[in-house]
Amino acid sequence: MNHWPLLSLVTFLPLVGAGFIMTTRGDAAIVARNARNIALSTSIIVFLLSVLLWVYFDPASSAFQFVEKASWIKIGGFEINYHMGIDGISLFFVLLSTLLTVLCVAASWQSVHAQVKEYMIAFLVLETLMVGMFCALDFIVFYVFFEGVLIPMFLIIGVWGGPRRVYAAFKFFLYTLLGSVLMLLAILAIYFQTGSTDIEVALTHAFPAGLQKVLFLAFLASFAVKVPMWPVHTWLPDAHVEAPTAGSVILAGVLLKMGGYGLVRFSLPMFPLASHYFTPLMFALSAVAVIYTSLVALAQTDMKKLIAYSSVAHMGFVTMGIFAVTSEAVQGAVIQMLSHGLVSGALFLCVGVVYDRMHTRDIDRYGGLVQRMPAYAFVFMAFMLASVGLPGTSGFVGEFLILLGTFKVSTLECFLAATALFLGAAYMLYLYRRVIFGTITRDDLRNILDLSPREKAVFAPLIVLVLWMGIYPASFLGPIRASVDHLVHQVSAAQAALGPRASAE
Repeated sequence: MNHWPLLSLVTFLPLVGAGFIMTTRGDAAIVARNARNIALSTSIIVFLLSVLLWVYFDPASSAFQFVEKASWIKIGGFEINYHMGIDGISLFFVLLSTLLTVLCVAASWQSVHAQVKEYMIAFLVLETLMVGMFCALDFIVFYVFFEGVLIPMFLIIGVWGGPRRVYAAFKFFLYTLLGSVLMLLAILAIYFQTGSTDIEVALTHAFPAGLQKVLFLAFLASFAVKVPMWPVHTWLPDAHVEAPTAGSVILAGVLLKMGGYGLVRFSLPMFPLASHYFTPLMFALSAVAVIYTSLVALAQTDMKKLIAYSSVAHMGFVTMGIFAVTSEAVQGAVIQMLSHGLVSGALFLCVGVVYDRMHTRDIDRYGGLVQRMPAYAFVFMAFMLASVGLPGTSGFVGEFLILLGTFKVSTLECFLAATALFLGAAYMLYLYRRVIFGTITRDDLRNILDLSPREKAVFAPLIVLVLWMGIYPASFLGPIRASVDHLVHQVSAAQAALGPRASAE
């Protein structure tokens, strides 16, 4: 399969689907129906092609695979290549992006009625940009995809969002754009240092210790907002509350992972000395994120806001695992990101189900739903327990590996993070008890309908994957392990070799 341009097919096929949607004509109902059908069929084909990446991936190799390279822009001595490839770290993020796009299109089937054609085009364009970002092996190509994601997401929130959608969209856009400008300057500095925009070249280049710190902070300015780390997380609750359900799923499922992926892909291997120097800071920010946002989640009355703050807490675990720089912790961080993508996306879909029926996300408006919606209560329970980290679910594997790896480095940090496990259980069980149990006191809840066959079809693959990852994590850890071990060895060797010189500087 290596002679096939598989990555390019997975990356750009959604644009072909978007092109077909643009050409649809007829009255509004026919255009909407055709747009939905084309978007769903295109995203399913893209997902099946992305599964081939997993099937033909060599888990024993830490090198980039399915590599494609062609000259793109050449001006004098300056050359930018279209350079794509994936390793064990990026493989599952591509799969996560393609899977969630299918589910988002299916979930929006009946909830989106206005400008359906443009809505589906926005999601297919967003899919291309997300997949391209995880596959890019040239800094400029990466930056184009990384920043391009903002445009369709800005439109999805700003056009199809809630009452304060314009405010939330601009806040999301400005927060993320500001940090990315600093990253662009850092990319230019890397080019002048290495003479190339190739990421593989930069990954093996020994940057001076002083420059590493500056570049690390420039990259952190962009990635910290995307994660989002405390205190630059305030755009996330607003964006989630105002975004349509499918927008929240992609935002939590994939866009938050772009920051964590960037820290693993760039910050650790390229700036090992700076990573070591700033580890106490990153640990402190992670601990605050995990504990503080868990306490804030306990005070929420809006279901979406509660889950949004829980996302910040879970991603605090991820940044803690990344900067522990042990094989177990980094593998745990990658698994935790994948798990969080599935679980938080599913929780937002759960909120979307009752919002479509009742048009409110206020926790106090619900209660006793188990009597009218037993299937919904079961699905909600499965993902609530996965979010808490129940053994046998994907949430447990990532958190356990992160705590195991972090304990080797800092018992204090491990203890602080472990306290948040109790807080996580508190706010998720609080949410579940208030919404699902009790007695129905409102007349409008007495006739609420349970999950439709379409909604069950959307939730089924997510439940299967959450249990699969929790019961048999080796099938996911296998492809990840070689790349992570290589990364950890590379960082440790660089710190050992350059440590004395760095301290001398």
